[in-house]
Amino acid sequence: MPYQLYPDASQEGESKFDWYKESRYGDSDEKMKMYTTLMSAYGVAEGIQYKFGGEVANTLQAHRVIQHYQEAKGPETADKIINSLYMQYFEEEKHPSSPDTLLRATSEAGIPESDAKAFIEGKDEGLMDVKMLIREQAGNGIDAVPYIVLEGKRRDITLEGCREVEEYVKNLKQIIKESS
Repeated sequence: MPYQLYPDASQEGESKFDWYKESRYGDSDEKMKMYTTLMSAYGVAEGIQYKFGGEVANTLQAHRVIQHYQEAKGPETADKIINSLYMQYFEEEKHPSSPDTLLRATSEAGIPESDAKAFIEGKDEGLMDVKMLIREQAGNGIDAVPYIVLEGKRRDITLEGCREVEEYVKNLKQIIKESS
């Protein structure tokens, strides 16, 4: 489901580095250095080469494209689009929802350029639907991602925000145990 972390961000965007430093770390050079060092180490362990340049910008158009192709082509295609968008944003410092970024992501997901380009340029198609889905998530109290609900027979377990793998494993084992 679509969810915007920063729905008030402008389409043009602003410096990703400056935004994190000011909004998350109180304009502290020391805290920002700790953040970039930590995230870089986490990334290397997963084969991700994080970079901190580029822009933080509104992602509504990216969500619109993902939602459309998830419905039209299935979750595997949507996953390929998302993986490309993540790589472009986090490793290549690309704008998260520029037409060029979106076109490359859809192309890497196997969607013919002519089809994708027409949809990307038609910025209103599916827009109301994706806005409604985003509002629905906010209305459900979701304010962090990922937001995962493990459904069990006796109870559900909800995991919000970034967690260590061990926590997912522990909770999955608990759901299995309670559901057996």
